[in-house]
Amino acid sequence: MEGENKHRSLSLWQVVVIGVAYMAPATVFDTFGIISRVTNGQVPLAYLLALVAMLLTALSYARFSRLSPKEGSAYTYTTETCGKTMGFFVGWCSLLDYMLLPLINALLAGFYLNSIFPDVSYTTWVLIMVGLVTLINSFRINILANFSFVFVVATLIMMLVFIYLVVTGIGDSQGYSQVMTLKPMFNGDPELTTLVAGVSLVCFSYLGFDAVSTLANETKNPTKTIPKAIIWTTLLGGAIFITVSWFVTLQFPTLAQFKNPDEALPEIALIVGGAAFQTQLLTVQIMNAFASGLATHASASRLIHIMGRDGIFNKRVFGSVSTKLGTPLYSIFFVGLISLLAIYVDLATVVNYVSFGALIAFTMVNFSVFMKFFVIRKERTGFKNLFMNLFLPLASVLSLLGLWINLEKSALEFGGIWLCVGIVLVLYKKIKRQPISLGSPVEEVSNS
Repeated sequence: MEGENKHRSLSLWQVVVIGVAYMAPATVFDTFGIISRVTNGQVPLAYLLALVAMLLTALSYARFSRLSPKEGSAYTYTTETCGKTMGFFVGWCSLLDYMLLPLINALLAGFYLNSIFPDVSYTTWVLIMVGLVTLINSFRINILANFSFVFVVATLIMMLVFIYLVVTGIGDSQGYSQVMTLKPMFNGDPELTTLVAGVSLVCFSYLGFDAVSTLANETKNPTKTIPKAIIWTTLLGGAIFITVSWFVTLQFPTLAQFKNPDEALPEIALIVGGAAFQTQLLTVQIMNAFASGLATHASASRLIHIMGRDGIFNKRVFGSVSTKLGTPLYSIFFVGLISLLAIYVDLATVVNYVSFGALIAFTMVNFSVFMKFFVIRKERTGFKNLFMNLFLPLASVLSLLGLWINLEKSALEFGGIWLCVGIVLVLYKKIKRQPISLGSPVEEVSNS
């Protein structure tokens, strides 16, 4: 499609930066106390095992993204392999976490900014955050990539400063032999059940590779670029999480030093670098939330646009792309409106709901690999085909089993309600005889 190709401008590393920004890597500080408590101190090991589990699923996403230049996501892949009905429900469930993640970032940014500038209300900060993120997303995707690059680099620099402070602090006081150790990886008392519970929590830190698959329409040579970006995003995100959690664990092998372990970031920064570093790290956390907000907002609006184009939502509104900017403006504005709910909800409740849609998406993409290559294409002969098309997707699904077992009851309940709303939507479309053309060729509607 001419209009689609016209705006293919993202390079491999721009897509990777957006994916890493989506992961909000600095949240490793925020969640350290929680993960350490759940895993009995084995935070780096939890991130490592989560990387293995998510890398298996990322490989499934990468395989599908090689087949088509269209935007990916579990919605597209499942539709093309398992049929329109299954594709719709996977897309509908995926939409839940896609829409909630920008809301979470708005909530976090509002909280951090209000703590630094208490004279300005939390509500005002949320409005400013959502307004800026929506405005930047309205312009060409390259602008988003450039903003994401700046914020990701700033976050990485602050992480390097943190690592330097930990190394020099421990080295000067206890000797550098205490730094060159594997103790952080095998810290605490290992228990399989607690470790699996921790892995189930940190797995959702790796959602960036799923978001990458929605950017195919704006990426140069997507069938080559997107698969590489999916794998690189997962590996880089994992490297960041494992490395930072390693040095945090090196400094804090137990939670005894924390007054409030569930909100460990301020205390981590204060103990390691003093009040000045605490302020700097909190500032980076705001940038981290903003960068992740930009990336999650972009991915959510692209998924809504894809579903609008396919007739699930109003095609003329949500299936349209601005002829001037090359972005789905109405979808972007809609995600902005949803993000404003951050004014009224609390973080713990929203975080629980995100996991349901992500697990549905991950499970179905792995199942779709089996269906596409092993069942439909009948690629079953030889060790390579058996490994790639049967054993690998099966191992991926089994790796997700522990996450399903540890899923919060509230997430299952809310996910069930969301699924029922999707069923009602399908029935309404059928009664009104409004076609849903899942997996149809791209046929954009333009707006100004």
